[in-house]
Amino acid sequence: MKISQKKREKISEQILALLYSKSPKALFTSQIAQEIARDEEFTKKILLELKNKKLIIEIKKNPKGIQYIRRSRWRLSDEAYKAYKRHQ
Repeated sequence: MKISQKKREKISEQILALLYSKSPKALFTSQIAQEIARDEEFTKKILLELKNKKLIIEIKKNPKGIQYIRRSRWRLSDEAYKAYKRHQ
C-alpha cells in the first residue's frame, strides 16, 4: 500500500516532535515506531529520509563506545533542535 507524500510529511513531523520532546535523549527505532504506532521498517525509511535532510542524527554506538550491530538510536540535529525551540 502506498502512502501519499502529504501523509509521509505528517509522520515525519510526528517523529521530529517526539524526538524534540525526548531531547537530548536518543531513541531507538523500535521506540519511535511504538510511540507513533507505525511499522519499524516504515519508520526506519522515514528516519533515513530525515537523516538525508540533516534534520536528525543517527547514533550507531552505545554510551560505552561499542558499535551496535543491528540497532540505531536517533536524536534531533542541533539545527533542527534550535528551529523547534524557536517555534515553541
